[in-house]
Amino acid sequence: MQKDVSALAPSNMKIRIVAPPERKYAVWIGGSILSSLATFQSMWISKQEYDESGPSI
Repeated sequence: MQKDVSALAPSNMKIRIVAPPERKYAVWIGGSILSSLATFQSMWISKQEYDESGPSI
């Protein structure tokens, strides 16, 4: 990524890429936040509903 960004930036600009270790949980954290919003409550299903219908629900 450093190489790609450096190729796009002016040659006198110093590029520094920082990748925090918790990035591997970013999708889980984002999904957790999104699912906690009131607008998504109507999309929730119970374990029983999932067990009855499976992933096609």
